[in-house]
Amino acid sequence: SINGKCFDWLLVSRRSCFRAGVRYYVRGIDSEGHAANFVETEQIVHYKGSKASFVQTRGSIPFFWSQRPNLKYKPKPQISKSVNHMDGFQRHFDSQIISYGKQMIVNLVNQKGSELPLEQTFAKMVNSMANGMVRYIAFDFHKECSRMRWDRLQILLDQLAEQQDE
Repeated sequence: SINGKCFDWLLVSRRSCFRAGVRYYVRGIDSEGHAANFVETEQIVHYKGSKASFVQTRGSIPFFWSQRPNLKYKPKPQISKSVNHMDGFQRHFDSQIISYGKQMIVNLVNQKGSELPLEQTFAKMVNSMANGMVRYIAFDFHKECSRMRWDRLQILLDQLAEQQDE
């Protein structure tokens, strides 16, 4: 109840059975375009007989890469050089568009250090795909919000405002 108005709020997360696994051991996509550790989260609001739903998905960056565990705290990501990334990448987003419609990708990885090649490859592949149903925004979450500066999330929200209104 907010301001005396009662409503139902449901939050449902559904984890994909494709490419499930523990962090660092399962990364990227498979040849069918299934992203590792993919989760769909749906927020449903029910008020006076009306319903509204918002779906958000998350998963591993959808191309062929790995991050093999070693003695370091955070192993360096390795992008595969021996495969055609675009086939699986295209399958992934074709499936996303069929299931959910227009896509707004928000990439939160570090844009420096060992994660920089992941961000650069992701941006390049989205641009190469040239699909008007897919938009990409990179936001270096760790840099922008370090030292608990959560107010800096407003930068990202401003970038997403137009698509959010859609």
